[in-house]
Amino acid sequence: MNNQAFRIMDCALIAIATGEKAQNLRELGDKLRHIHPGCIHYHFWGNLLRPQFDDPEYQNDFAVWASHSLHDAKIAEQLSVIDPKAYEDIEDLRHEVIEIIEDRLSESEHVPWAKAGQEFHFLRSQIVIFDTGIICTDPKELTGIVQNMSLGSIFYHFIDSRRRTHDKRNDFSVWLSDFNNTYKELIEGLDKIDPYFTTLHELRQEVFKVFHNFFKGGA
Repeated sequence: MNNQAFRIMDCALIAIATGEKAQNLRELGDKLRHIHPGCIHYHFWGNLLRPQFDDPEYQNDFAVWASHSLHDAKIAEQLSVIDPKAYEDIEDLRHEVIEIIEDRLSESEHVPWAKAGQEFHFLRSQIVIFDTGIICTDPKELTGIVQNMSLGSIFYHFIDSRRRTHDKRNDFSVWLSDFNNTYKELIEGLDKIDPYFTTLHELRQEVFKVFHNFFKGGA
């Protein structure tokens, strides 16, 4: 039995300018070779916590820029389908983005440029963590707690956790794993949720649904 309580945390991302920017596709690829790994993480995941003014068709900032500023639909589509969860670490993800850009450059007769003022600005993020004061000792309580969680809490416990846990899992599954297989099916349901190709609103609903369906069965 797990005697450790689950503490609900909240978070916010503070964007930090790096001073690095790219005006064309070749510069983007060159900058990506040495840019801080935190920038790559931010430009793939940070949009989930930002107000959504960009085209929802594209999940990461590189694809959005390629579409809106370079007006290159092909590279935008290729970048947009990258799933960062599929890579072992940030360096593997970095290599994939660079490879896609290089392939596009090799098949193009010209290098796509952005107009002045539409350069790609590389940003890093600093995560600020808040303790909500909410503590859970009974997994069944999480059903109601998740339903009312802030989007920052969902981001922290379901997405940021993948950087903090050795097996890249969400915090709920990690905590539930200490209950002697009592919640094996619940954990499997949580682990099946894809946190990337969605919004935090939709992710919260999916997590709530998994908890609700499991405990509705009387577990």
